[in-house]
Amino acid sequence: MSEVTAGPMRILLVEDEQTIAITLKDDLEARGYEVEHAADGKVAIGLLGKQSFDVVITDVRLPGAGGMEVLAAAKQARPDTEVLVMTAYATVQHAVEAMQAGADDYIQKPFLNDQVVERLERIRRYRTLLSENAQLREQLDSEHGQGLPGVVGQSRAMQAVIKTVRTVAPTDASVLIEGQSGTGKERIARAIHKLSRRADKPFVALSCGALPETLLETELFGHEKGAFTDAQRQRRGRFEMADGGTIFLDDIDDMPMSVQVKLLRVLQEREFERVGGESLVEVDIRVVAASKVPLVEHVRAGKFREDLFYRLNVVPVVLPPLAEREGDLPLLVRHLVDKLGGGRRYTVKTDVLEAMSNYSWPGNVRELENRVAQAIAMSGGATVLKKEHLLPVDKTRRAALEPPTRLETLREVLVEAERKHLEAVLRAVGGHRTKAASVLGISRKVLWEKLRDYGIE
Repeated sequence: MSEVTAGPMRILLVEDEQTIAITLKDDLEARGYEVEHAADGKVAIGLLGKQSFDVVITDVRLPGAGGMEVLAAAKQARPDTEVLVMTAYATVQHAVEAMQAGADDYIQKPFLNDQVVERLERIRRYRTLLSENAQLREQLDSEHGQGLPGVVGQSRAMQAVIKTVRTVAPTDASVLIEGQSGTGKERIARAIHKLSRRADKPFVALSCGALPETLLETELFGHEKGAFTDAQRQRRGRFEMADGGTIFLDDIDDMPMSVQVKLLRVLQEREFERVGGESLVEVDIRVVAASKVPLVEHVRAGKFREDLFYRLNVVPVVLPPLAEREGDLPLLVRHLVDKLGGGRRYTVKTDVLEAMSNYSWPGNVRELENRVAQAIAMSGGATVLKKEHLLPVDKTRRAALEPPTRLETLREVLVEAERKHLEAVLRAVGGHRTKAASVLGISRKVLWEKLRDYGIE
């Protein structure tokens, strides 16, 4: 991920055409950027060895040293520097080579300065967001020591969750965690346990939706020897295993009504009987439950006991879906890359992070983790993770891969209009290039370069 620095972004503009360099530099400085200009590739490489830049904007064709050499020098000097390579419209191969060499984006000539400004504004917004998140994390660490164990998130929605968890964790109150699949309900349950006085005792988890009714009852309460066929010995249930600690009942919305009755008794009396047994087993446990749907809706539909609901819902914790956790995605990506990267440092480009933020993530954090794992597995030795591995590409979700603005389309329209006008003028003057240059108001050299770039004979 990107290194976050305070102050205005510093930009190195490497361009030998003075008209482009002067106007672009003026526009960028007017927007608050610090801009250093170099008209020679070797001069730019020298600057990269002495100074630190957040963004490098370089042409491909340069005197002294080419843009690809400038790109390599920028990434070597500071790997998180974003490099934008300027290429002529028809030279697609240059753009492909630049991206393969580590460029973060390319800008097609001719372009409007506002297009470059918008691209830099997106980079600045994300760097500012990362800086704010880092400051919030430092503040949280100073206030609470370690933040919330195993939980990443500085959005307003997650801060509300963290505040509730920190308040309730030291008590023995039952907690009901509600949230969509993949939002991290078990992580919150484990955080509650780790911050409680029971932290040195067992944390026992069980999914109520993963087992049929008969097996679920046995898993929870255990059974006596001979209670049923193949019950050749006594077996402790999850409640006994969690004695002194915390039991986490996931997908409690799937718990059968018959088991709900017995669970209610455990919550009320802190005792139960094993399946096939007659003696009471007393336990000292804290119960944390989780539901993937609002449990009160099951109560209204008669699918869940109202008295049990109120026993569980002493302290409600509602986890927001990832799409509603504004600003958390870059932090989560960085955390997951570090967690899954095996010690290797991987980079996710700013425009990719923005595209990921625009995606709805129906599978929430679990889907994000799977995508990061896939991108790392498919990286093939490269350290820059690819957008097509981090985001789905099927037609129903392809919009997430597109940039949030339509500047690319506008650029293509302008370039295509110029190409057609060149062809029209050449036809009008019978292919005479000197006359065509005179009509267009440009030099023969500029006309020749444009015809070459557009592939016009």
